[in-house]
Parts: sequence; C-alpha cells; structure tokens
Amino acid sequence: MSLRSDKGVPTKMLPPWCVVLVLLLDLTLAQYEHLGYPPGYPDPEQEQYSAPQLRPDTPRIQLRLSGDKRKHNEGRVEVYYNNEWGTVCDDDFNSHSAQVVCRELGYLEAVSWAPASKYGKGTGPIWFDNLHCTGKEKTLALCPSNGIGVSDCKHTEDVGVVCSDKRIPGFRFINTLPNHVENMDIQVEDVRIRAILSSYRKRIPMTEGYVEVKDGGKWKQICNTEWSPLNARVICGMFGFPGERKYNARVYKMFARRRKPSYWDYAVNCTGNEAHLSSCKLGQVSPLKSNVTCGGGLPVVVSCVPGRDFAPTPMTGFRKAFRQEQPLVRLRGGANVGEGRVEVLKNGEWGTICDDHWSLMSATVVCRELGLGTAKEALSGGRLGQGMGPVHMNEVQCSGFEKSITECLFNKESAGCSHEEDAAVRCNVPAMGFQQSLRLSGGRNPFEGRVEVLMERNGSLVWGTVCSEGWGTMEAMVVCRTLGLGFASNAFQETWYWPGDVSADSVVMSGVRCSGTEMSLNHCLHHGAHLSCSKGGGRNAAGVSCSETAPDLVLNPQAVEQTTYMEDRPMFMMQCAQEEGCLSSSSSLTPATSYRRLLRFSSRIHNNGQSDFRPKAGRNSWVWHDCHRHYHSMEVFTLYDLFTLNGTKVAEGHKASFCLEDSECDEGIEKRYECANFGEQGITVGCWDTYRHDIDCQWIDITDIKPGDYIFQIVINPNYEVPESDYSNNIMKCRCRYDGHRVWMYSCHNGGSLSTETEETFPGLLNNQVTHR
Repeated sequence: MSLRSDKGVPTKMLPPWCVVLVLLLDLTLAQYEHLGYPPGYPDPEQEQYSAPQLRPDTPRIQLRLSGDKRKHNEGRVEVYYNNEWGTVCDDDFNSHSAQVVCRELGYLEAVSWAPASKYGKGTGPIWFDNLHCTGKEKTLALCPSNGIGVSDCKHTEDVGVVCSDKRIPGFRFINTLPNHVENMDIQVEDVRIRAILSSYRKRIPMTEGYVEVKDGGKWKQICNTEWSPLNARVICGMFGFPGERKYNARVYKMFARRRKPSYWDYAVNCTGNEAHLSSCKLGQVSPLKSNVTCGGGLPVVVSCVPGRDFAPTPMTGFRKAFRQEQPLVRLRGGANVGEGRVEVLKNGEWGTICDDHWSLMSATVVCRELGLGTAKEALSGGRLGQGMGPVHMNEVQCSGFEKSITECLFNKESAGCSHEEDAAVRCNVPAMGFQQSLRLSGGRNPFEGRVEVLMERNGSLVWGTVCSEGWGTMEAMVVCRTLGLGFASNAFQETWYWPGDVSADSVVMSGVRCSGTEMSLNHCLHHGAHLSCSKGGGRNAAGVSCSETAPDLVLNPQAVEQTTYMEDRPMFMMQCAQEEGCLSSSSSLTPATSYRRLLRFSSRIHNNGQSDFRPKAGRNSWVWHDCHRHYHSMEVFTLYDLFTLNGTKVAEGHKASFCLEDSECDEGIEKRYECANFGEQGITVGCWDTYRHDIDCQWIDITDIKPGDYIFQIVINPNYEVPESDYSNNIMKCRCRYDGHRVWMYSCHNGGSLSTETEETFPGLLNNQVTHR
C-alpha cells in the first residue's frame, strides 16, 4: 500500500529529498490558511448536500428532535418507523451516534449528546438500543444495534443530542417514507394526471384527466370501483390544487370504449388528509376480468379546482369590482411560490406559529387555505427565516379538513417559544411550465449565467437575450424564482465573461420592469414587438446569479420609540453633515453661528435572514470620507422621511452606509464584521448593526417644520442594492407629535406587521415594494 501526501502524490514512489520537499511545502502553505482568499478571489466551493443512495433493503426511517423547551438544533431523538414515532435508548450511545443523527437531520455535525431523558420522557416504542455507530453511516438505521424495536430500556433513558447551528448547504427535508406492498414502492413522481380530452391538453395548468401510476416502466390506469372523492382530494393536492370537483363521466365512458385501458393491480384507500399518495394505504388486489377490465368500472378520472392565483381564465373584471377579503394566513421569506414562514393575523397584528408538534398535516391545511396543494415539507426551527412580533399559535394539531389553520386545536400559551422556532411550509404548486421558456447560459454552474428567453418572432419560437438597460435585483429575483434556484444574489448588466449560445445573442425582450413577485418574466412589464435596446444583446445582455439563501434586514421599532429626542445643533458642528447632504436645503443660507433643529433617534437593524448582508460594492470601490474618517460601502443605506397626515412629504434625510458592522449578536453567535482598519463590512445572520442617535446624519432636519402631528418613516436598502428574502419589512413607520419644544414618537411598527385596514391609516409607502430607480 503506497502512502499519499495531502496533495495526492504517492510518497513511496518519490526519492527521499522529494518527500521532504513536499512536506515542507505543505507546512509552508498551512501557515497562510488562516488568511483566507484575497478580495475578489472566488471562494472555495462548499460541500453541497446530495441525498444518500441507500440499498433497497435499508429500513426507511425519519428523525426529529423533540422534547421540553429547547432550541431547534437540540432535543430528544425521535424515530419514525412502521407508522409510529418512538425514541432511542442511551445505552452505548456516543458522539459517533450523535454525529449520524445530526447529519441525517441536515446539520454539519454534533456538538454533544445527553442521556437520561434530559429533554423529557418520550412515548411509543424505543426503536433503537445499544447503537454502535462509526459516525460515517448515512442513516441511523445502518448502525449496528439490538435490532429495530428490540430494547430493554425505559423512557427515562431516552437520549438527546445537540447539533451545530450550521446546516449542510443545500440540505432538504423531504418525506420519503413509502408504502411497502410486495417490495413495491410508490413515489410521488410515479403518479401523473394525463389529460384525455383535447380541451384540457392545452390548458395551463392541466387540471383534469386519468390518474396513472408507473409500474414496471409502463403507465397504468387505476380502476375506479373502490375510488372515492377522498382519494381524488389527495391526488389534486399532490399536483398543487386545493380541492377536487365533479366531471362529465359520460364523455370518459365513451373514450374508454374506444381505447382499452391498462389497469394497475391495486386499489387505493386514502382518508383524504394525506399530503400525497405514498402516505395512503393500498387496497386489495383489484379483481381484474379476463378481458382486463375492472368489474364494470372505468379508469379513475380526477378534475381539480385550481387556486385563485393559478386559475386558467381569471375574471379580472370581478376582481376589481369586489375587494378581496384579507386572508388570515400568509407565507413570508420563501424564495419560491408556495413556500415560506407561516404567519397568522390575530387582533390586527401578524404573528408566527411555534414549531412544537408542527406536522405535515397542519402544513397541508395552510397550503390548501392559500389556494395551493398539499404540503411537501413542514419546516421547523426558523428554517425560512425568523419573523417579528408575537408568536400567536403553539402546539398546533389539525385533522386535515379544516378550512383554515386558525380552526385547528392549539395551545394559546406560547410561553417559551422564540422566533428561532418559527414554523414554515413548502407547498405543492401547479406545474405552469414557465421554466421551459427561460434558461441561464454560459455560467460556471447552474446558479448563474446570461438570461435567455424563448419568444415568438416572425411566427416562430426563438431563443434570445434580455436587454440589460434598467435590469436590476427585482428582475433577477423573478428569473431565479421561475427556475427554482432560490433568491437572486446579483443582477448583471454585462455578461461578456459568460459565453452564451451564439444563436441566442439577439435581443428578444426589452424594457423589463418587475415588482419582484411575478412568476415569470412575461408577467413583468416589458416592450412588445417593438424592442428598444441601445446596448444590444450578446455581451451586454442581462445576467443573474442565484442563491438558495438571502439576508433579511428588519428594523427594531421599539429602539426608535425609546431613543427619539430633539437637539438644536450649531451649524459649525455640522460641516461633515452638510457635505453629505444630510441637512435640508435651507441650511445653505444659514450662518455658521446659527443652529439647526434635529429630530434624532437610534436605529437597530437586525439580520433575520439565512445569509449575511454584504454591501454590493467591492472593497476596491468603497469611498473614503476624510471628514468622517471611514469608508462608505453603500451610497444610500436608509432613507428618513416625515409626512403630514395626508401623505405630503415635509422633511427628509438619508444615511450612507457609514459602516456596516456587527454591533451585537444573539447568544451563541460570533461577530464577523468590523469596520476598523478597513475591515470587512456586513451584518451576520442573528446580529444587528446599531446606528446610535449621536452619529452624524442619524437625524431629520426639522428646522423648517411647524408644530403638529406627522408620520415618520424609515426605509432600509431603498434602492434594492442588496437582494433580500423579504423587502416588505424593510419599512418602518411611527406617529410623530411635535409641539415646537418637544417631540414624541409612538405606534412604531414594521411594514406588513399590521392588518391592511390599520396600515392604511399611516400615509406614505404601504411597503418597500416600489421602484426607486
């Protein structure tokens, strides 16, 4: 066996002096590893999660962390097997076993483990006892043990683990538990709705047709003899539809006579609240006759009702005529349609749901309520970002048939629940096919490239580029969402470094303007057949890079309320501020011996997202301000405005990013960004940047303002320079009263935190979903 150095060179084959040289080189390079890579150098690729490939005979289990008050990354180890949740005994359990548990749950590593039911006693079977893991197993089911369900333990010996905060990049929680009937697994992707009638074949989304199951490489129909509407409800939910409806059976009878169906061997028995067909029980083997018909029955047909956002022919006239009622539930912080943190409206205020007992069934109620299908995933631990405000619901338990999540049983006491435990969902949405007319070309990986769209030109479909004039973050967000690639991390107006398809160099779309919420570029405003693009396509075409995570900045309203005061400041002390344009225009006529009246306050900006907030501009383009003795990394970071009660702006201010850094962090999170000595700038996830009231430009000049009642407004990241997972909460408003001598700030709140009716009493922007270009 030949030894190898870290560089992969076989040392046994080399002369002794070469071996010494290689070892010296390794030691020399190692001393510089802590310095990292120079600015602008591409970061080393992170390990990306890929689902483990397990042998067919591997027992299928799922894990979760449960128990008494805990963080999302710790708890009692519970195992789902044989349709029942159980626990793991602490006998012989060690750090290697904990490592397998944590990695199977999507965490990078285990930190520690705890015996003797530290997180409370569980219930049900004790599925594993005397585990002897090496730490490298792909699932706990592959570790040697007494055998599944073989144990002499009690629940006082239930084991718990503490996993690292960091997750494996790209990890996905997916319910892969299949049925096992004669060694045949039914997966969701092995089922389809096939349109039979010509009127449904061209519809988007496709809502009606035969239910077919792939068996032995062939698509087969299901006999409708034992079929029920509850089964149809599950099928529709799988394909993104909230419910089922009746169909014209006579037409399908005629069709079945003309073409002989090929039937599957099994019946299906669903209760109606399952998230997908693989959770239903299989019925008896269908008694097929010799002529391969099914006892006088016909092939199963389903007809599904699409949600309002996916209806093939929306009645826009009626939408305008009748005001939509505000929903009681919404999703926030998700990259794609039908996913996000679950928020519910209670007493006029939006709040979150604690993830205790959060299940796929409860998540499915949320999805159907929103006009979507069943839930693909029920996410816990603030996995799609942390919310603000109250936690309205805890320990939610649904039957699966509720019209709203607010009808489900829940514990009204959410004591001890923090936003680290916010529940989230990913729903099934109808296949709209938008991604088939959009692609990224020339990038180094699937997450980046020149944007190319399929458009009709001169009667034929051709691929071409998008004009980059005015191309920005919102347009890039739509591209990344359509392709299922998450959030935009960058929007590029030049793509000369990405050699796209030469045949697609011509511009086929220009004048694109998106709000950021569209499902397709075609839904955005854009020029029609008459294109206008002075730059042309090719190297000047629009491009994007996408990311699975994004930051989310949220202002602390209480900090503004508690720190507001008024100061009369002499002009000679505000030379820097005047250079920055932080005073009203009338200040230029003010003598140096006079003063300006300033409305001052502190702002505390928290990063609640899933990745760090970094300035768009690289260090090489940061601007040194000699007056302030620091670098600016963003031209405008926040806007401050004062409105009258009828919405007229009477005063304004702005704040350049004097310095983005971690002022303080949540417990257990280390600061990463510091401005001193030309340091890296940014805000770490779980940290906040505090701009104190006594910092230059942290004010609005109200010298010319008359006493009265006003609306005070702050907008963070107003020009969308840095992509975020949620822009609606980048705005904060307060009521402000000024009597000529004192000033009060009250009723401060973030955008989107209150009901629409309450928000409309505050003039100004309703949220940050407007274009400031």
